[in-house]
Amino acid sequence: ALALADANGVERRSLDLFLAAYGAFAGDMALACLARGGVFLAGGIAARLLPVLAQSGFLAAFNAKAEHTGIAVRMPVHITTDVLLGLRGALLLAAGKKSVLA
Repeated sequence: ALALADANGVERRSLDLFLAAYGAFAGDMALACLARGGVFLAGGIAARLLPVLAQSGFLAAFNAKAEHTGIAVRMPVHITTDVLLGLRGALLLAAGKKSVLA
C-alpha cells in the first residue's frame, strides 16, 4: 500500500526492483516453455500491482533476453484478476475434468 501511495518513496523503489526481477524470471520461464500463446500472471500480487505494472520495469526485463529478445517480445503477457481462479481450477480437477475446454 505504501509503494502504491508514494511514487517517490523507498517503498516504490523496492517495488520497482521486485517487478523487474519478477519480469526477468517470468520471461525466462516463458522462453523455457516457449509460451507462444502468452503468459498469464495469476494471483493476488499481480492484480494488486496492476496500477503500476505498466510503468514498471516488468516488461522491459521480461523482454531483455539477449539474442532471444525477438521471441520474448512476441509473447503476450496477460494478468488475471479473478481471485477465485485457483479454486475454480481445483473444482474442475475435483469434478474429473482435465480442461475447461473438454
